Amino acid sequence: MNLYELKHIYFIGIGGIGMSALARYFMQKGIKVSAYDKTETKLTKLLEEEGIHITFKDEVAEIPGLIDLVVYTPAIPSDHKQFNYFKTLKTPILKRSALLGELSKNKFTIAIAGTHGKTTITSLVAHIFITAGIKVSAFVGGITKNYNTNFVGSADAEVVIAEADEYDRSFLTLSTDISLISSMDADHLDIYHNKMQLVESFKLFADNGKPNSHLIVNHRLKSELGFEKCFTYNLDSNADFYGDDITIVNAAYEFNIHTSEGILKDLQFKIPGRHNLENVVAAVSVAKLYGIKDQFIKDALETYRGVERRFDILLNRPDCVYIDDYAHHPEELRACILAVKEFYPGKKITGIFQPHLFSRTRDFADEFARSLEQLDELILLEIYPAREKPIDGINATFLLDKVNLKNKYLFTNEQVLNFISAFKPGVLLTVGAGDIDKLVQPIKERLI
Repeated sequence: MNLYELKHIYFIGIGGIGMSALARYFMQKGIKVSAYDKTETKLTKLLEEEGIHITFKDEVAEIPGLIDLVVYTPAIPSDHKQFNYFKTLKTPILKRSALLGELSKNKFTIAIAGTHGKTTITSLVAHIFITAGIKVSAFVGGITKNYNTNFVGSADAEVVIAEADEYDRSFLTLSTDISLISSMDADHLDIYHNKMQLVESFKLFADNGKPNSHLIVNHRLKSELGFEKCFTYNLDSNADFYGDDITIVNAAYEFNIHTSEGILKDLQFKIPGRHNLENVVAAVSVAKLYGIKDQFIKDALETYRGVERRFDILLNRPDCVYIDDYAHHPEELRACILAVKEFYPGKKITGIFQPHLFSRTRDFADEFARSLEQLDELILLEIYPAREKPIDGINATFLLDKVNLKNKYLFTNEQVLNFISAFKPGVLLTVGAGDIDKLVQPIKERLI
């Protein structure tokens, strides 16, 4: 199938961050895109404004004419009417990951994988390449604040930069020239069942490189992966790429990065968190292996503005700091809260957390509790189920009972907003991967 000879592509589940990036890519290529999604969101409204017809009714009559290719997300239920209709018609159907895999075959492809960190690293790599004048098609798992989109691309792109998703083993479809693995913490145990299966999947991803490809891994993972021929990075001087001389000046990091070609000195980066500095080193390692000059890298780090919902500082006044973050794994929560403490030392931190998935809450309840105990005050929302059905006995109260904090509450959305209006916390953090983002603007309005 020649993807660029298609006239009309239909996306089932276009509201997903990965699906919408692909839809924008094909729109840029001049191919007509239509779609279905279950729920209208800010993102689907933007896609409609960009010219994509979207229906929110799962009815065959809503399909707009002849479709050459159907692209779907694994979250689509088996009884989806439109999906099954296309199957009876024998319309070509591809999973989102398979379509991205097709795009990677004939382009120089950089793939960023990891149970966390990959969205920030992918957006950083894209920004460095664009700053250097290199034409890219970048598929990012969040909305980049520099470009206000999850797809950044030129029609005649030389390089594909893709966030490689481990969920459902999606990243195994990619053919890569540079692969990077940031982390392999146990997650998605509904898919992998145990950490060993997760690691094996990452090993397969690392083996998917084209001839003469490069593999970069976080130095902590090298022994676990068992790869001898790879580059390593982190903030440890034992790695091939590492950062040091880290200080905080005027609410920004200043630091150096050591590479095989020398030292990039006096770098500046404004996004808080040591984990984000490690993400910077990862992105720089990709750029250096590709051959990007140091000045472009330095300029890109200084002008990088971050990704929506990745340590997203929405208010920063002496009396009020409000940060929103996508953290939904215990390790991500821990890193996020520690970053807040580092940049706002001595201040009381109130956190609002919405657990994501019943299974993840069950599997990591103790780890979540230990991370949340780093807060001074916790407000917990009910679990966001996403694709899952309820699990008996697993709810927000189950998690709250495990948290050893004096000031902890289980609130509804309305109670959250009443609390914010009444108490106006000095440092407030909202975290989670569900629909907690719907609270962000109302909270911000009450803090202004």
